Amino acid sequence: MRWWKFAAVAAVLSLAACDDDFFDFRWTASPDTAVIYSLARPELGPPSAFDFLARQPVRIEAPTATGRWDVALDTRDGRLELLPPGALGVQSMARILLLADTSFDAVNEAPGDSSRYVADRPLPLRSGAVYVVRTHEEISFGQRCPHYGKFTPVAVDEVAGTLRFLFDVNPFCSDRRLVPPN
Repeated sequence: MRWWKFAAVAAVLSLAACDDDFFDFRWTASPDTAVIYSLARPELGPPSAFDFLARQPVRIEAPTATGRWDVALDTRDGRLELLPPGALGVQSMARILLLADTSFDAVNEAPGDSSRYVADRPLPLRSGAVYVVRTHEEISFGQRCPHYGKFTPVAVDEVAGTLRFLFDVNPFCSDRRLVPPN
């Protein structure tokens, strides 16, 4: 059993000898685009929601089929709108916030006032706007936490019921920064 103590001390000393801080986690911006389709489209199969944590579109055959999505696209009265899971009766901590009159690059931090985020009703889809997303929760180091991301429409086709958008997500739990620190 003494060799375990020796190995533990050696590991700690080797980490202490490094110039880099072992606990200094970094991330880089990685904006990407994705496409989702309106729930109102007649065919089955195209992805109608987006999971910001997984950075991928999600096919919703029934709203409650999975709680691992953050925003869905729907059409009402000929207009596209965004739905958080709660708007479809799905239990989730996912929330959306519309920020009008700003650019994607100008949004550096998710607002901290949780009352500004929408959890249970549709939001209009506006070209040129930026949306901040508080994602569904994941378990990280034994605690449940959300992540924050942002997106902006790039191409909106209300007739076809499609949305192509630019997005990015902070990979760190409960960190509201939307751009990496310098």
